[in-house]
This record gives sequence, structure tokens and C-alpha cells, in this order.
Amino acid sequence: MTDATQDFESRFSACPACDAAPLAGRLAQTGPARGDIVLSLPTAHCAACISDVERALRAVPGVRDARVNLTLRRVIVDAEGLTAPDLIPVLDRIGYEAHELDPGALSATAADRHGRDLLMRIGVSGFAMMNIMILSVAVWSGADANTRDLFHWISGAIALPTVAFAGQPFFSSAWRALRARRLGMDVPISLALILASAISVYETFHGGRHAYFDAAAMLCFFLLIGRYLDYRTRAVARSAAEELTALEVPRAIRLTDGAEEAVPVAELRPGDLILVRPGGRIPADGVVTAGASEIDRSLLTGESVPVAAHPGQPLSAGEVNLTGPLTLRVTAAGQDSSLARLTALVAAAESARGHYTSLADRASRFYAPVVHTVALLSFLGWLWATRDARVALNVAAAVLIITCPCALGLAVPAVITAASGRLFRAGLLIKDGTALERLAEVDTVVFDKTGTLTMGTPRVNNPDALAGEPRAVALSLAAGSGHPLSRALAETLADTAPAALDELREVPGHGIEGRWQGQLVRLGRADWIGAEGDAPGAASWLRIGERVQRIDFTDSLRPGAEAAVARLQALGLRVLILSGDGAGAVADTAARLGIAEWRADVLPQDKAAVVAALGAEGRRVLMVGDGLNDTAALSAAHASISPATALDAARVASDMVLVGSNLAPVAEAVGVARASVRRIRENFGISVSYNILAVPIAIAGFATPLIAALAMSASSICVTLNALRLR
Repeated sequence: MTDATQDFESRFSACPACDAAPLAGRLAQTGPARGDIVLSLPTAHCAACISDVERALRAVPGVRDARVNLTLRRVIVDAEGLTAPDLIPVLDRIGYEAHELDPGALSATAADRHGRDLLMRIGVSGFAMMNIMILSVAVWSGADANTRDLFHWISGAIALPTVAFAGQPFFSSAWRALRARRLGMDVPISLALILASAISVYETFHGGRHAYFDAAAMLCFFLLIGRYLDYRTRAVARSAAEELTALEVPRAIRLTDGAEEAVPVAELRPGDLILVRPGGRIPADGVVTAGASEIDRSLLTGESVPVAAHPGQPLSAGEVNLTGPLTLRVTAAGQDSSLARLTALVAAAESARGHYTSLADRASRFYAPVVHTVALLSFLGWLWATRDARVALNVAAAVLIITCPCALGLAVPAVITAASGRLFRAGLLIKDGTALERLAEVDTVVFDKTGTLTMGTPRVNNPDALAGEPRAVALSLAAGSGHPLSRALAETLADTAPAALDELREVPGHGIEGRWQGQLVRLGRADWIGAEGDAPGAASWLRIGERVQRIDFTDSLRPGAEAAVARLQALGLRVLILSGDGAGAVADTAARLGIAEWRADVLPQDKAAVVAALGAEGRRVLMVGDGLNDTAALSAAHASISPATALDAARVASDMVLVGSNLAPVAEAVGVARASVRRIRENFGISVSYNILAVPIAIAGFATPLIAALAMSASSICVTLNALRLR
């Protein structure tokens, strides 16, 4: 890391957007990078796939964890010491195609190819279906035996190749599942297509009056329509991880001995010099070495105001250079960049297993044996009742199709994907996928003050009140402290010659003290200093011997703080402030925000104790804080949020990170979380109600395989569209 980067990491910025840019880089340094191996799963498409893949991978020695992201069709494997070639055969043995993921696989190209392939198969099956229906009109109109048989043979010649080609996605998936000795959702669908075609061939060979080639082609057509609509609704519910991936730049201009060379980003190495022209997106993390410009960070941080870029300033991959050419020295590129780290964090959160996800997984696991048993019993029952194998097979095929668990499998992932995408666009990064469920349960919100409700960039109101020796002593004390008020004071008094102090030490939660000319000097809280009372407003107190002097500060509220507090209270949540600052400063902030409950002079261990006490009372606490003294409270809370400007320890301890400076997304997150839980419950209700109504209808013989295909597709689309209401 360069000296410029180190200076940046250690400094305190007055601009939250500036500090938010290298967020993911610092997260990567302070926490383990999840997902050592990333594999694409092009054939995964349901909840049963998630369970099978995760169970198989976790059984491999050395695999600590495996999480499937169904939306992105990938699995992230935490397996130190293993490689992709070690794991791909494991998935192949259970019938899943897998590939090591490269940057190209992350783009929308692969997904687009999948969509085009489905559309092509829909077109072929639709064209064949219409031609077979024309022939069927003559048959159903009473054509004589020879004409009827001829039309049946022509229909079969069209339908059988069509079903074989257009149904290939279902047949391939079913064959892989059967080879692995398991039953997936495509097994009954494939069986239904084969049964419909086989019945038609049997009727044609024996000169029967009815063949169902038109139904087989229509069944395939509508099943493909349902799968394509599912694909499209997933694309609309584009995840936050995909949006971050879309910011990646495939090529960069590398400067070698002054010559420009266009190279893939994957070839960049730390220390390389790259040129970014105006209008271009930053391809890798780096530090500006030459040039001046303005940077658009809105897609990463939500900040709408461009940030000035100058030599020595670090920039992050994905940001946009607006006005002037910049030369950067690369610090991280490709999968090591902050953008890639953010993408990995979001993808991990979307793949996490909460209570509702586990419930859906368990239900889907029992699907295959139950539905095949029900279909077999239906076949035997109708065969016994009618002595007609054709009728019995049609009923069995309808049961196999109509009981598809697609809706149940989509109930949770579709909602989580839509919710995380909405919150990311609002400026809130979810690190833990279970956070939404926990956030929906909160009834109490605890805020830290400095750096959370306020910007943490105080200014001294009365610097001229300090003169002579007190001014020099105050500077020396302030320079030795990391408290925001002390840093502001040190910056204000920077033109003063510091006094020589001995035995300088900081007392956490109280202030800093030392000895000057043999007498004790202190800078800190009023009660520690020994001052009488604490008037409203932010202040530090300076004590030199017996002399005590108050130093007033002004700290502006964080943008969106008033709106966030008002909305949280409107949602019925109890809101309070816990701060280590003096009573005057905390009372002033609470009054400005309309918060009735607050506590001042709270030590770090006391914050965690208060949060724990609230939890013991049955409260579900959301803690919002940014300082080292908030870390224990963040960990103890039911759910937690930290601003991007927070210390590394606070961000690691929290469930969500506010990447912009605006506090309004905190309240929006609670609303979205509650709406997400409602949507999940509604989706479960839709899925269960659909099966309660549809399965008896199919068993009773009132649903043909074609009607069953339409009903199954409609249930999946309803669940996904219900999830999209979150957007």
C-alpha cells in the first residue's frame, strides 16, 4: 500500500462520500473473504437444487460452508485448500453441471443467451402446435378413418421431433437427476410429456379415434412459456450483486514507459499505472498520481454530488471520472478490488438461509416422493374405476405437472432478491441475509449520536476565547486524543505552538489528561473535569490547575436524520439515544430530532448493557452506531446498522452498512423488511392454497395435462410478481 493510501486510511474526512469509497477494501482487510471458490450452476432452477448442491458440497472434507444463489445460478464455497476441479466432479456425480466462474460469466451475456434459447424453443413449439391444431380440426370434425389416421401420422411427425427439441431443458435436467438417483421437479414434467406423446403414438398405431399430439405440443409450449416468464421476472428483480457486477470494466489503459496499452482488467497488477479518460469508469482500485477531476460515486454510495479527485486520493473500481484525465497507480484489481468485494458480500447475503428459507427447503425436499406417490395412486384408482389406461395416464400426467413446487421454491428467494436490490439502490448494503427477517421484528431503535445522528465533524464556536498558555495546552491535549471534538479543536488551533506536556494519557469515555509545568491538565467531559452543570450543546471542558474553561462546538445533523427518526416513530418504534457525550450536547440533538428518550455520559460497556437489558425486557433492538465504543452494542443488538464512515470494527460487527451519508434508508430498511416478511408469508399462502385447490382437481380428473401446465406456470408467476411489489 502506498503512503498516500495509508494517509487516507488514517485521516478523518469531513465528507462521508470520500470515506465511503474504499469501504469494501477496508472490509476485506478486517474480515475473512467468504467464498474462496465460485462455481456457476447453469442448470439450477429450484429449491430442491439448492438443497442438493449445498448438501453434497458440505459433505466434502475441507468444505466449511456452501451457499447457492439461485438468482445468479452460482454457488460460493468456503473451502480452504481445495480448488474448483476438486468440487466440480462432486456436483457432476449428483447430476449438476458446474464450471469455475470467470468474470465473463458474471455479465448479463450468459443470462441473455439462456433467454434467447428459451424463446427459440417457444417459437418452434408454438409453430408446431398451430400446425397440429389445424390438422386436429379435421379429426375432431368427424373425418373418416383413413383421413383421420393420415392426419394423426402427420401430426406425430411434427409433434414428436418438436417435443424432443423444445422439451430438451426439461429432459436434460430430469436425466441428470435420475442418473444421480434423485428426483427433481423436472422429472414429473418430463414424465408427463413422455406420457402424452406415448399415448398418442399408441392410439395412432392402433387406429384409435383420439390422439393427443396437439396436447403434447401445447403442453411443451406452455411449460416453456412459464419458464421464460419466470426467467424474465427474475431478470426484473435484478439483484444488488448483479447491479454491482454491471459496474465492472472489462479493459483498462495501462501506461508502460509512457505508452498506452489496452489490456484486460484481469492482467492489471498492483503498482501498474493506468489512464482513465473523462467519461470513463474506474477499472480498478488505485491512488491518483496525476491529474485533477470530479468523480461520480452515486452508483456505489448514493451520493449525488460529485467528489473532487486530486493526486494522493484513492479511488474505487466502478466510479465514473467526469471532467479530466486521471493517472492512477493500481492498488487492487479484478477479484481483489473493492467492487468485487462488495459484490461478494451482497451475493453472500442474498444466499443466506433464514427461518423462512429453511422452511421452504424442507417442504420442497418432500415434494418428489409425495407427488410421484400421489400420481401413481391416481393412475391405479382411475384404472380400477374406468378400466381405461388412457384416462388413467392422463390423470396421472396432470397430477405430476400441477403439483410442481416452483412457487414454493420461489417464495423466499424472489422476495430477498427484490428487497436487497431496493435497499442497495437506496444506499444500504445488507451483509447478512438473515438481517431482513430480524429487522422486521425490531420494536426499538437505539442511536449513537456523534457520527451517526450527527456528521461527526464538529466546529469550534469560540476559538478566540482560548488565548495564550491555555490555547497551547488545549492544542497539546487535543492532538493526543482521537475524539471527534478533540480532532476538531486540534485542527482549529493548528496555527498555535503546542505546549510541552508530560504523562499524557487518554481515559476512554472521559477525556485526556497530562501534566504541564507540574500541574494536572485535563480536556474532556464536564463531570470528569469537575465543572458545574452542562449547558445544552456540544462542548469540551479544559482544566488547568484550578481554572476551568468551556469550549463550545457545533455539529450538524446527518442528512435525513430528522426524516428517519420521524418515520421510525410513525412505524410505532421506540427511539432513544445512547451517547458518551455530555448531557447538554445529547439533549440538544434529541430536541432537534424530537426524541424524548436519551441517555448521556454512557460508557462503552454501558451501551452494550443497556441494549442487553432492553433485550431481556422482550424488546427487539436495532442498534445504529459508528464508533469503537458502539461495537459491543452492535453485536448485542437484534439487528445493527453502521454508516460507511464507521470504524472497521463497527462495520464488521453490524448486519448492514449505510454506504451514503443520508440516514433516511435506515427507516426505509425497517419498512422494506416488514413488507418482505409479509410478501414471504403471502407467497407461502399462495403456494399452499394453489396446491390445496389444484391437486384435488387434478386427481378428480377435471384438469388435463395442458390445463395443469397453465396452472403451474400461473402459480410461479403470481409468486414472483408478488415479490416484485417490493420494488
